[in-house]
Amino acid sequence: MASRQFATFEVADQLFGVEVDTVQEVLSYNEYTPVPLAPPAVGGLFNLRGQVIAAVDLRVQLGLPRQSLEGPVMNVILRGDGEPVSLLVDRIGEVVDLDDEAFEPPPDTLGGPTRELVVGTFKLDGRLMLALDVRQAVDTYRATT
Repeated sequence: MASRQFATFEVADQLFGVEVDTVQEVLSYNEYTPVPLAPPAVGGLFNLRGQVIAAVDLRVQLGLPRQSLEGPVMNVILRGDGEPVSLLVDRIGEVVDLDDEAFEPPPDTLGGPTRELVVGTFKLDGRLMLALDVRQAVDTYRATT
């Protein structure tokens, strides 16, 4: 039976996951530089060991109010096609092994911006984990075009 590993995290008490091989690292950071004229989902930029990383607020991508960048904020840094990009999330979860057979398409009840970002679901101990489409999640022009 084939399986995949997912790194999990929460936004607004909803459990999300991305495949582990798309994650560069997970960290807490607290100094972001605003980007004038950037799309609303861009929370800011930060310097990670000499590399400038764009932080995308997943709350905004999901149609929720912007996350406060006061104090430490949790980041899931993803390997992009080009430069790494960070997703700002509420809480970091754990790495889970999930059987491919347990993968289900997004439920019909899932609507709005969330549906555009989710490729499928897995049931985990009474919770539903939404598997994110990484490309859509970091596409800050998605909602504006």
